[in-house]
Amino acid sequence: MFEWTIKAEDGAARAGEFHTPHGVIETPVFAPVGTQATVKSITPAQLDELGATLVLSNTYHLFLRPGDELVAEMGGLHQFMQWHKPMLTDSGGFQVFSLADTRKIDSDGVTFKSHIDGSMKRLTPESSIAIQENLGADIIMAFDECANPLDHAYAKEAMERTHLWAQRCMDAKKRDDQALFGIVQGGIFEDLRTESAQVISSMGFPGHAIGGLSVGEGKADMYRTIEVVNAVLPKDKPRYLMGVGSPEDLIEGVLRGIDIFDCVLPTRLARHNTAMTNFGKLNLMNASFARDERPIDAQCQCYTCRTFSRAYLRHLIVAKEMLAATLLSIHNLHTLLELARNLRRAILTGNLNAFADDALAKLNIARIPEVHS
Repeated sequence: MFEWTIKAEDGAARAGEFHTPHGVIETPVFAPVGTQATVKSITPAQLDELGATLVLSNTYHLFLRPGDELVAEMGGLHQFMQWHKPMLTDSGGFQVFSLADTRKIDSDGVTFKSHIDGSMKRLTPESSIAIQENLGADIIMAFDECANPLDHAYAKEAMERTHLWAQRCMDAKKRDDQALFGIVQGGIFEDLRTESAQVISSMGFPGHAIGGLSVGEGKADMYRTIEVVNAVLPKDKPRYLMGVGSPEDLIEGVLRGIDIFDCVLPTRLARHNTAMTNFGKLNLMNASFARDERPIDAQCQCYTCRTFSRAYLRHLIVAKEMLAATLLSIHNLHTLLELARNLRRAILTGNLNAFADDALAKLNIARIPEVHS
């Protein structure tokens, strides 16, 4: 059911296909984030029009509200939010990490205070899997601990706990129509990441994720860590870089063998008046756009750029109209989805290095050489 096929390779990069119960995911792929069963300000029909093939939703948030049992009663996440292509849910581990002041971790799981009503809640590997089985996404994640990436002693402790929890997740999983991915942890430390990749890849997961990055470490450390992990992970399984999604990160990640990305960045920037383009970011609140008749990007074929001027978008922002976030989200999501599609095309045609150099040059970002190439 969860067949992974590599169609082409270019260096470490792969163009692949991952078969799920709700369709085939062509990789490299960018997954828009629908934290609370919605990609903010965007309808499922608009996501479909944008060509999205995978959407991520959040176990922690849906557990707290409306509750995973309610979602199950409503037919599962696909039916509940009316998205009928592949879905992925995270385990809740990263959100628990972000609640550092209000949570307590022990060997069995995590107790934390709900950000909604202050009540105390508990997540364990077993309950995370049960929640994700209620939600019903195609790809689910093992419960992990995302630790401070710069503290070796604690990163080692959290990594070892993540490994024990990964086995408990495998043991707790009941549904055979969901692919459970294991998560590699270990901060920015080569010895820990190598050990974690070896342990997680030995456990028989149908896919692997790299967690605990883009949480404070520099870009060079993140890219080096990806290389260290992917040197160990098997080629015959898809690789998912969790929570990473700037244009340069997609490019550098694909060059190092990443297949799946997700990030809130495109919709978050849209809500802060910022457009992502192939030549950098534009803050459309800027007064210089008040009479600018041009689209955000003349080369872009999204609905926003085909239809509206920068001047109109700035007007919506100044007037605090909800449409501003929708139109900017459409554009920003298109930018990343199209970048992932173009990276795939470049791999299939054996032209990835030239494409990557050109794309990074347009962004005025220097390419970071692979350390282990």
